[in-house]
Amino acid sequence: MKYTLIAAALATACLSFAPVASATTVKANAAHTQSSEDARFDQLVKQFLDDYWKHNPDSAVSAGYYKYADVLDIPNAASRKELLRFVNDWQKRFAALNTNRLDDGHRTDLAMLNNQLDAARWYQETFRSWEWSPANYGVAEPLSLMLANTYAPLETRLQAISKRLARVPAYYEAAKANIHQPVMEHTQLAIDQNPGNLEVLDSLEKKLGESKLSAADKALFTSRVAAARKAIQGYGDWLKDLKASLEKNGNARSFRIGKALYEPMFAYEIQAGMTAEQLYHRALQEKESLLGRMDKLSVELWPKYMGDTAMPADRFDRIGQLINKMSEHHVKVEEFVPEIKRRIPILEAWVDEHHLVSQDKTRPLVVRETPVYMRGTAGASISAPGPYDPKANTYYNVTPLDGDTPERAESWLREYNDWILQILSIHEAVPGHYVQLMHANKSPSIVKTIFGNGAMVEGWAVYSERMMLESGYGGNTPEMWFMYAKWNLRVVSNTILDYSIHVLDMSKEDALKMLTREAFQSQAEAEGKWRRASLSQVQLTSYFAGFAEIYDFRNQLKAEQGEKFNLYNFHEQFLSYGSAPVRLIKEMMRKH
Repeated sequence: MKYTLIAAALATACLSFAPVASATTVKANAAHTQSSEDARFDQLVKQFLDDYWKHNPDSAVSAGYYKYADVLDIPNAASRKELLRFVNDWQKRFAALNTNRLDDGHRTDLAMLNNQLDAARWYQETFRSWEWSPANYGVAEPLSLMLANTYAPLETRLQAISKRLARVPAYYEAAKANIHQPVMEHTQLAIDQNPGNLEVLDSLEKKLGESKLSAADKALFTSRVAAARKAIQGYGDWLKDLKASLEKNGNARSFRIGKALYEPMFAYEIQAGMTAEQLYHRALQEKESLLGRMDKLSVELWPKYMGDTAMPADRFDRIGQLINKMSEHHVKVEEFVPEIKRRIPILEAWVDEHHLVSQDKTRPLVVRETPVYMRGTAGASISAPGPYDPKANTYYNVTPLDGDTPERAESWLREYNDWILQILSIHEAVPGHYVQLMHANKSPSIVKTIFGNGAMVEGWAVYSERMMLESGYGGNTPEMWFMYAKWNLRVVSNTILDYSIHVLDMSKEDALKMLTREAFQSQAEAEGKWRRASLSQVQLTSYFAGFAEIYDFRNQLKAEQGEKFNLYNFHEQFLSYGSAPVRLIKEMMRKH
């Protein structure tokens, strides 16, 4: 997840003396004053957002705001100094705001802005990944989005792209100057992803031939593509030399960030109302609960799948053998992506028929193979349009397996067997990320939409899995619940793994052992999760943190409201607040 920031508006109260009024008059005037304050807040936020996008043109393109699409920011010392000046300026205005005169919606916007603003400074001055992660640098994504999204005529988009391309050589020179004692794993990721930047240039040249640009503009574009290609190739060669030097001298920085960085990063990113250490201990308890449920189901399913095979006394062996046998039920390599495409309309129909949450068929979901520049950390993901271009395609990115060795492909297919492959699409698409982000783009709060909380977003996707099975999806069979428990155990293990690696110095050997034996993941999945934990921090905890808060809150309301509780209404109201932290959504729902 990329981190962005926004500041709140400065609104000065106008004071005057008047005769003492009746209680009714005072209440009416207070309501009017509050409304006026909210209006001023909204107006200044609009002004700020334009200023923000001007300083963050890549994020603007991702959000569907194209006013500064022709700008490529050079990541040098001057740019970092300007960002801190920008933060300081808006923090001063932000601190002067009278928060007592804002309504709940704006007040919670303000809480999110406070967090984002503080986080922006911390990431810049303390975390400083810009100097140790070469994978921070790449130009492909905004170029690809500008090419794919028809926000303007092709010729207009190509001219904006041409201006960006002109700055690519300076961009990569700045990137190389920034890097100091990098992390080996992040260096390798940058090497793996760099060819994706070149692929985008190939696409640009193809589109150029289809355009009606003048011969002079085409010649300029072509020369800039050539210079950009040389810079990208040069960065790739530099990265390979850098890796060789790190291997030879053994002076790479550890990818483990330690507790001193982990806890504040967790607080900024997750906003869960508990520390990372507290969530870690809760995950350990939930892990034991899931294993108990799986153990009971394994005894029930054993005769059907294992026949006369003797049942092991050890629960890990018993559960593991049953999973291993059931995982033989999976699609073929060439059917992996087509099966995911086939499943989407089935999920959409189920959600509609069971009145679980509203959908919008005017906002398309496109299943596609993951672009090369995005590969390397996850097998499936969602790329959703920003709030300024909400009707653009949402992409369900699926990494095909035909490039893997037969052994690795088989391992992945067993992990995403016939049951879990369905749960994967529930999580990523319907009614998970795709549906939640569609609702977020309709939220009246642009703050909550743009600067959404990752734990809420991931937590909803995990919650949607449980909710779908509770509605009867999958036939309420012990097989589906058994495999769901295995999948959910992975969510819990994500938290345990991430904290253990970055704070408790868990070794790769112990991590893989935990994931394969105690969480029943395939070797390929476990290796991939280790890689992901070595390339990211804290994000793996967002799934369990968000799910636990949402599920607990729903069950609390069900207990309080009894027969009056309506699941559809709960989902609609919950999602209407955009991607705010769950604790803020709970606060607003309690008041309304």
